[in-house]
Amino acid sequence: MKLLLTGASGLVGSRLLPRLAEAGLECRALVRGETDLPEGVNAIRGDLADPESLGPAVEGVDAVVHLAALFRTEDEDAIWRANLDGTRNLIDAVKAGAPEATLIMASTSNVYDQDARRPAREDDACSPTAAYPKSKLAAEQLLKESGLNWSILRLPFVYGDGDGHLTSLTTLASRFGLHPATTYSVAHHRDIAVAFRLALTGAMDRRIVNITDEAPVTVLEMTGFGGDPIDGSTEPLENPWAGRMDGTLARELGFTPTVPTIHEAARLDIL
Repeated sequence: MKLLLTGASGLVGSRLLPRLAEAGLECRALVRGETDLPEGVNAIRGDLADPESLGPAVEGVDAVVHLAALFRTEDEDAIWRANLDGTRNLIDAVKAGAPEATLIMASTSNVYDQDARRPAREDDACSPTAAYPKSKLAAEQLLKESGLNWSILRLPFVYGDGDGHLTSLTTLASRFGLHPATTYSVAHHRDIAVAFRLALTGAMDRRIVNITDEAPVTVLEMTGFGGDPIDGSTEPLENPWAGRMDGTLARELGFTPTVPTIHEAARLDIL
């Protein structure tokens, strides 16, 4: 299978790409500049903001894994340009140059409403207010209406392989006022690769699928695993289901996490 991946230098992409290459897939990566890539991966110079550069990137591919996204910035216009306009340009390029290819897009658990009454399911109505999840939800809709074969994987808090995501959470908890008892669905990088490899088989075609391991984790626990735990609290937790996804559909489609909990990841020393 010939595969193009966007977002190869990102937190997820830099750990997913070598796993896909090791699995025997013929991988190419869309890059804007000099980027260290796994052995055997072809670098294709291009930019999602430059439609003309995308033709050579998609030529002859069987699948596109679209990870590139922008979120940790206060520039909302830039978020929309990257996440919606960039996705539109990629869809147009695939339709023109590889119309039989499957486009698999990473989305986010942040699209779900914060006042949910249970862990979020794929068919729940979503009305996010922040630019990042709003732009990702709009990009999802573009893809669903594109006429291409597609899959959308809504990712949780992703951690592991020394990516620094856990160690950053203490700062993020303070910045966003996170309650220490807030729980998040999570998944290790190993299992993000498991999910995308499953999607590449066609098991998730024309589906939106929540990807999560077996046990949500509190912010207090995650900051502890990151080495800088925040203080606990006796204050009531206003939205106990915010941040949690229901992973039933993924299990029905064949996804089984190889790292079932963050506690197992700590035991294996793969945080």
